[in-house]
Amino acid sequence: MNNLIWFRNDLRIADNSSLNKACSGDKVMGIYCFDPLLFGMGDYGFRKTERFRARFLIETVIQLKENLKKLNIPLFVYLDSPKNRIPKFIHEHGIQNVFLQKEWTRDENKARDAVIAHVPASVNFEESYDQFLFHPDDIPYDSFQQIPKVFTEFRKKCETYGKVRPTLESPKVRPSTNLVENNSEVPSLKDLGLNNFSIDTRTAFPFQGGETNAQERVQDYFWETQKLAFYKKTRNGLMGPGYSSKLSAWLANGSISARTIYWEVKEFERVVRKNQDTYWLIFELIWRDFFKYVSLKHGNDIFHIGGILNRKYKWKTSKRTTESWISGQTTEPFINANMKEIAHTGWMSNRGRQNVASFWSRVLEQDWRIGAAYFESMLLDYDVHSNWGNWMYNSGVGNDPRNRAFNSRRQAERYDPNGKFQALWLQETLF
Repeated sequence: MNNLIWFRNDLRIADNSSLNKACSGDKVMGIYCFDPLLFGMGDYGFRKTERFRARFLIETVIQLKENLKKLNIPLFVYLDSPKNRIPKFIHEHGIQNVFLQKEWTRDENKARDAVIAHVPASVNFEESYDQFLFHPDDIPYDSFQQIPKVFTEFRKKCETYGKVRPTLESPKVRPSTNLVENNSEVPSLKDLGLNNFSIDTRTAFPFQGGETNAQERVQDYFWETQKLAFYKKTRNGLMGPGYSSKLSAWLANGSISARTIYWEVKEFERVVRKNQDTYWLIFELIWRDFFKYVSLKHGNDIFHIGGILNRKYKWKTSKRTTESWISGQTTEPFINANMKEIAHTGWMSNRGRQNVASFWSRVLEQDWRIGAAYFESMLLDYDVHSNWGNWMYNSGVGNDPRNRAFNSRRQAERYDPNGKFQALWLQETLF
């Protein structure tokens, strides 16, 4: 039995359902495609993946390839679309089973369906829901259509009646006798049509991609510095690596699983301390789950201008306004500082994201999807569900029951009272 793991947003060997299932075969191989479509222009004039996340992804795939090699599992990496490469690979290697993480949004569905359409019907595709904290089979809802509109209701019910599954062990080293020659190479930024760059020394995310680096971040944040014990108090910070866990980028491409983080928090609570701060990291993982279930329930509505509420606003579209927002040249210094941060680093704090999204959609009244697409392009930790879910939430077309807007000046006074963050990013224009 020849099995293939089609890696997508599950770029790890630990707690990986598809990998574990595939290892029941005689021959096991992995494949990852750098799809050129994901590095081309999107619907709103931005590259779908800019240089920051692209390099993080390259680093991640290099590390995945190395970790799989230790298990005697080759990872074949191609700069090609899945529909062009995977059917050929299946034919050349006599693949009978393909294991992959279940995705459900537009681009991912198109990629999967195109591959299935070009292989014999005898090839079995087995998808696993493997990106959740609470697996779909373990939530207290009979169908995705029952997912509530309000997060608090979802959270309380899942905490009461749901369960978090234990993590899966990494597979054992496989016999070297069935190894397949693998001369494929991970592409460079240049291969992807992107320029190389140096990391900005001001960044709050000076980390590299990959499963090993994700595990090292957990070790540092949980156990060496024990900053987890203060997470709720510091999570609205703006500067430096330590104010939050910074695990979102590794979670987004699946270098680490939500279950792994959850059980590590539980171990920390057992060994060190349990408080509101430790719980709050789990709280944020449940938010992440919630937006995934929202997109499962509403499908492509999360990309529509009316959002999941089909609410009608008189949205504007102005190229000049877009350029001033992106370049950090609006009337609000706090907004400008955050926009310069993402432009230079691919990172922005949670507090910053809420403010710039609210300013874009509520104050400037610009089409919220343009802002969401810009974030998709730039963010190191872009996750389709969280990004578009949060943008809907902050733009009045999503899951915010209070339909609130942020006052960026008051927010700056509260979260940057001494102006240090603004000075860091606006020094060339204001100081």
